[in-house]
Amino acid sequence: MSTALAEDRAVVRALVALKVRLLLNGLRRSRGLAVGYVLGLLIGLLFGLSGAVGLVALHGREGAADAAAVLVTGLTVCWAAMPLFFFSSDESADPTRLTVLPLRESALLRGTLLGGLVGPGPLINLLLLVGAAVAAGRGAASAAVAVLAVPLVLLTLVALIRSVGAGNARLLSSRRGKDFAIFGGLLFAVLAQAGNLGLQSTLNGSGRGVDLSVLHPYASVVRWIPPVAAIDAVRSAGEGAYAVAAGQLLLTAGLLALLLRWWLRSLRELMVSGDSSTLLETSSAASARAEGLWRLLPEGRVGTVAQRHLRYAWREPRSKAAVFTGIGMTAVFAVLSVVQGWGSVYVIAIGGMMLGLQSGNLFGMDGSGFWMVAATLGTRRDARDELRGRVLAIALYAVPVLLLFGPPVAALTGDWADLAPALGLALAALGTALGLGCVLSVLAPYALPADGNPMRNAAPGQNGAVMLNAFGSMVGVAVLCLPVGALLGFLLLGHRPAWPLLPAGALYGAGLALLGIRLASGRLLGRAPEILAKVIER
Repeated sequence: MSTALAEDRAVVRALVALKVRLLLNGLRRSRGLAVGYVLGLLIGLLFGLSGAVGLVALHGREGAADAAAVLVTGLTVCWAAMPLFFFSSDESADPTRLTVLPLRESALLRGTLLGGLVGPGPLINLLLLVGAAVAAGRGAASAAVAVLAVPLVLLTLVALIRSVGAGNARLLSSRRGKDFAIFGGLLFAVLAQAGNLGLQSTLNGSGRGVDLSVLHPYASVVRWIPPVAAIDAVRSAGEGAYAVAAGQLLLTAGLLALLLRWWLRSLRELMVSGDSSTLLETSSAASARAEGLWRLLPEGRVGTVAQRHLRYAWREPRSKAAVFTGIGMTAVFAVLSVVQGWGSVYVIAIGGMMLGLQSGNLFGMDGSGFWMVAATLGTRRDARDELRGRVLAIALYAVPVLLLFGPPVAALTGDWADLAPALGLALAALGTALGLGCVLSVLAPYALPADGNPMRNAAPGQNGAVMLNAFGSMVGVAVLCLPVGALLGFLLLGHRPAWPLLPAGALYGAGLALLGIRLASGRLLGRAPEILAKVIER
């Protein structure tokens, strides 16, 4: 028995050390990536510290405890949803990586639970929870309860995210699960923004600025839901309701016990059950229809490349996530513009840019398979046709999306007169982004994660390159579209018909897309080996 306990302790220490090693390895890839990681960590800690200070400043104010309860509710929802939409963002959180090892489930559970407490995320949440406890507390009794409540809530949040991830591990590692993550993540983002707008309108509805008393109806409901109940126990203890505080702590402890039991049961099932979630289903009728559509593409290399890229966009979860993220972000901006009173049909230009930015890493999806593409690039024409096919694939779904998206946005905003110039501006942004993306794909490619997670768009350690690529593209599109914007201003300020901007914008975008393909094709031949090394980096 003592030998088994010693082995379990060794496993727990190894799992915690593994999590620490994973964090440290992110700093060892290159100096630039290490600087980006440290800066991101500092920004996250600054956010957590600022939130904690803001909560501490509420101490003693009416409604401070309600604000603390609402904050912990938001944290709980985010931690519960995270494994469904960002599964495998933390390699140590994927139980399928460890279930084949000869480990006891209890040791695996304890090790991953303690490992989940290591990292910037738990530290930021700890700061916020401490601030919430200070805001809700009054006196020595509250302080004593807070010493128990804060670590209890943090443990419950870690157990929540790990148990949800383990309970849905088979589903989330399948193609259907990744599709669910794509649509669920977009829906979660839209609902979160809608909730944010509703909260802002509630807080400012009285015209007196921030009024914490409006949070009381929400807090009176959620304060009895664990783990929020544990933080609210700090308030109860400060008011002398010790029995209520004890009951709230017991509620949270009960939830923690249930989560650990669910987690342990999920680990046992993963260790002994087969994986049938990734069985492929085919449809001959659907395949026949698809083959008929492929005949509409150009012959030769351009059509072949376009077909392959379109298959990626439909079947590959990461490509599908990028497509629907561009569409979803455009919808969010359109709704926000109407709700906040600055509605304009020109918001669809954002959709043109977002969809065009998908060309910023054209070869990343190929991964190690890019060597077969590089082997066929014998002439500059081959390189040009390769880029043309990839750009054509993006344009084949981006242009119809913009044309279909324009009329509903115009109906929402009531701005039908500006629909044509708005579409022209959107097409100009799309073409500019496509051309710029071709150049960036050759000059600054990066590898995609090997696990196929739709919510991760870069291999570990390359997030800095992704951010630089994305922001560089957006700034480049904004600068290169200035002539189209100047033409629009000239037409509108001169009270001239603005509809000519539609063909002008389309021609301008097509011209810049072709220019980008021409510039990039000359560099693609010479940089093909370097691109291959970049896109297979792990």
